[in-house]
Amino acid sequence: MAVTTIGVKMTNRSDADAQRSPLRTFSPSSMVIGGVVVIVVGACMVVAIFFFATYDHGAVYHPTAPVTNGQYPIGVANANEPSGFAPPVTKSVAGYAMSYVSDFSGTTVPKGWYIFTGIPGGDPGGQFGKAHVVVAKGLLQLNAWRDPQYKNHWVTGGLCQCGLKETYGAYFVRSRVTGAGPTEVELLWPFSNKWPPEIDFNETGGSVKSSSSTIHWGSADHIEQDHILINMKQWHTWGLVWTPSAVTYIVDGQVWGSITAADEITKVPMTLDLEQIAQCGLHRECPTRPVSMQVDWVTEYTSK
Repeated sequence: MAVTTIGVKMTNRSDADAQRSPLRTFSPSSMVIGGVVVIVVGACMVVAIFFFATYDHGAVYHPTAPVTNGQYPIGVANANEPSGFAPPVTKSVAGYAMSYVSDFSGTTVPKGWYIFTGIPGGDPGGQFGKAHVVVAKGLLQLNAWRDPQYKNHWVTGGLCQCGLKETYGAYFVRSRVTGAGPTEVELLWPFSNKWPPEIDFNETGGSVKSSSSTIHWGSADHIEQDHILINMKQWHTWGLVWTPSAVTYIVDGQVWGSITAADEITKVPMTLDLEQIAQCGLHRECPTRPVSMQVDWVTEYTSK
């Protein structure tokens, strides 16, 4: 698979719009969560093989080659699966043991997952709705549509695997989006709900032509971010390997980015979150028609 990646390191940002809000509350009894806002880059295509973004004070994104290829799982070919691939086998990641797998075969979210409701922190125009998270026909779907129950505003779906926290491990999510508009993101969020840190390993910024990764660290919310040109309407297996010495980003078995600076790598327990956020009130990442983020399966691994 050929991909184009672009990376930049950014720290001490002063742009108020670029600041992530740490506000997220979670009540297991009410399943009410003020969702994490994922701030991403507004991006445009300049030429067929380069991707430039204006995100923070004129930062320049430099093309880099993929680091390696084929070391990580995509899944097992299976025509009966919505994405054409079933979850990987248990021993798919060298040095790791599978600790969790969900193929979303039922009609409700699996045990340990909790649906977001309420207004995402830092996005006063956004809204999570429980009805916008659906499990059916082997898929988990986060659905954005104008909801009459919320004055016909755009409402989106989001959930967290808050019942399972891990410190270090490997995560793989097979997913696609049906259209542009809201941000679709797969991330790790601190179990303590004290932010930062945060690790976003697939974050579309409302695009169907690209995605990004962002690591947040330090009390001032330093970030390091990479971008990848890729067709988000197609199925892909997005991966993250988090160790004490590195954070590695993977798509379809191929490493496309990594972080090795010790001060950027968190040591606190984290949980997996899947989110869809429409920021219409902020005049960005807003749908024009109903769109979905579809997830075929999730697998997780712990070091042996």
